[in-house]
Amino acid sequence: MSSIPALLRDRIAATPDAEAYRFPSGDDWTSMTWRQVGDRVRELALGLAKLGAGPGTRVSILCSTRVEWILCDLAVLSTGAATTTIYPSNTAAESAYVITDSGSTIVIAENDEQVAKLRSVQKELPGVTSVVVIDGTAGDDGWVVTLDSVRGDDDSDDDSDDGFEAMVEAIGPDDVATLIYTSGTTGRPKGVVLTHDNWLYAAGSVRELDLLSGDDLHFLWLPLSHSFGKLLEVVMIGIGVPTALDGRLDRIADNLGVLRPTFMAAAPRIFEKIHNTVAATQQREGGVKLKIFTWAKRTGVRVVRARQRGASIPLTTRLEYGLADRLVFSKLRARFGGRIRFFISGAAPLSQDIAEFFDAAGLTILEGYGLTESSAGSFLNRPDNVRFGTVGLPLPGTEVRIADDGEVLIGGRGIMRGYHGLAEETAEALEEGWLRTGDIGELDEAGRLRITDRKKELIKTSGGKYVAPTYMEGRIKAACPYLSHVFVHGDRRNYCTALVTLDMDVTRPWAEAEGLPTDPEELRGHPRMRAEVDKAIAQVNADQASYATIKKFSILAQDFTVEGGELTASLKVKRKAVEERYGGTLDGLYEE
Repeated sequence: MSSIPALLRDRIAATPDAEAYRFPSGDDWTSMTWRQVGDRVRELALGLAKLGAGPGTRVSILCSTRVEWILCDLAVLSTGAATTTIYPSNTAAESAYVITDSGSTIVIAENDEQVAKLRSVQKELPGVTSVVVIDGTAGDDGWVVTLDSVRGDDDSDDDSDDGFEAMVEAIGPDDVATLIYTSGTTGRPKGVVLTHDNWLYAAGSVRELDLLSGDDLHFLWLPLSHSFGKLLEVVMIGIGVPTALDGRLDRIADNLGVLRPTFMAAAPRIFEKIHNTVAATQQREGGVKLKIFTWAKRTGVRVVRARQRGASIPLTTRLEYGLADRLVFSKLRARFGGRIRFFISGAAPLSQDIAEFFDAAGLTILEGYGLTESSAGSFLNRPDNVRFGTVGLPLPGTEVRIADDGEVLIGGRGIMRGYHGLAEETAEALEEGWLRTGDIGELDEAGRLRITDRKKELIKTSGGKYVAPTYMEGRIKAACPYLSHVFVHGDRRNYCTALVTLDMDVTRPWAEAEGLPTDPEELRGHPRMRAEVDKAIAQVNADQASYATIKKFSILAQDFTVEGGELTASLKVKRKAVEERYGGTLDGLYEE
């Protein structure tokens, strides 16, 4: 196999009439077969070639997750060009930087709103010859054209068939397929250069695990601009798994119930929000329902932990768990369509408390690990051998080594070619073929990887003690359903503190039921709200060394957001940005 378009060609030949993609159409869903996908990709590829796409060129896609993103991506790749991904939440200036740095000559934009963003920086985009809008109108100056107008020759034209096949055949495994700009928790984004072979390796290694088949249904909401989403795109083509796409975050829960998928991948924040919504609902209802839920959760977690230890489960506990499942957990599974075989979590650390809750409910989360620089997928827990707190075993063909300072090093065919135009940064990241991940970790006796923290994010207190903030943050969020984000601080300070934000979708109904203020500014200072947060922090502090405990905290009136600059597009906290924005608040927590 030489390229992603060749992979698609083989998929079409193998299962031409099987469902490939399902997507929203009004209040219903529409499907495409692999044959229809091939026809549309061919048509778009020939049209994009007329606009100048071809070997050595770059085409940027500025669009949310929808079927057209995949069709355009496959068409771009079929011309021999490479796709540059841009998050739709990026500002005009950020978009202009990615477009110019990558050397993109064509930009595919989702709608008129994104086109307006590009228009505002058009003078900074002299290399862009065409903007193709998916849902929007063409411009009078010819710079903006509609996707419907980007067409190749008539389907019956043998010459165009030969031309398309010639384009695909000319693509080699080492040709650049994708430039993905790291979301940048620190510093300016760098363009990660990934080849066709990088993606084919990653997709092939997942296929080798035999986790999925054409009988599955994949629900995809993750940003296709992110490497995780892109990996899933290629994996599903290779295996022939139908994918239902809808990038609207507020529709995830409803879509799960309607589509009844067998698996879905997500960032930990989604699982945290589901857990917190369920827990807060039970707390709000109180009484017998709360007692049953609390008992069921406690029983389920006891069973899960016994399984993790390999211990036998007493008959009485099994009977209790069966009752807990009937009264509580079965209803949760039904809300997600009743067919979920497993979830996959990546992009950030998953709290063990959250993992245990979902596993108790029969909704196992397989935590994985990878970087954009390693084609997204490097490690994954296996369904028959899940070990919470780890990201599992390496994918077939991936090599791992732990450096003397604890940094995780990865090797294999999935490792990037380098950072676009940044020789010095590339040399720093790649050491004799090994990728320096920047993460601190350890391997257990079975070879499973445990990530303990980011190398550059470890807190070193003024007393010289190291604290892993993300571990504490995840546990605190799991202990209090009303929290959206927790930010642990303490580098070069004499103790640790925390900033917390409220998940108002969960907290507002509770506040209303309790007669508390529903305005975040008023609620954050209310004794009841502070008591809930204090209880969660005390619970986590109880089993920590003294130097790692959180001594003070502040509840913020506003949540961290991508638009506000505190989160990356993959929902990871930008630590520097938070420290800069809330520096005064943090300083206040250290005043005697």
